[in-house]
Amino acid sequence: QLQLVESGGGLVQPGGSLRLSCAASGFTLDVYAIGWFRQAPGKEREGVSCISSSGGSTNYADSVKGRFTISRDNAKNTVYLQMNSLKPEDTAVYYCAADFRPFGCRWSPDAYDYWGQGTQVTVSS
Repeated sequence: QLQLVESGGGLVQPGGSLRLSCAASGFTLDVYAIGWFRQAPGKEREGVSCISSSGGSTNYADSVKGRFTISRDNAKNTVYLQMNSLKPEDTAVYYCAADFRPFGCRWSPDAYDYWGQGTQVTVSS
């Protein structure tokens, strides 16, 4: 069974940090670009960051540039999203998704083949 599982979400104060993990089972991630998306209540799902299959190419939404860092460890079949200087507006359910492609990464959720179940991130004092 092909599965992505996110972990690492939780409640954090503004200015704090969290590291999300996206682990794959049933398939290897090294031929997949990975995207992180988020969805806040009443809002559409938006792209946060993505990383190419090799890790050589990354993209970030303007709202998280300089605060979030995406990385991957293909040996562990896991992708990470380090989130620093968190703000209340970062509160959302965060999802990772896999897109089978050898180069680059895409921004559209429609491009992604597999999705995790999501992990809640709440930034509040």
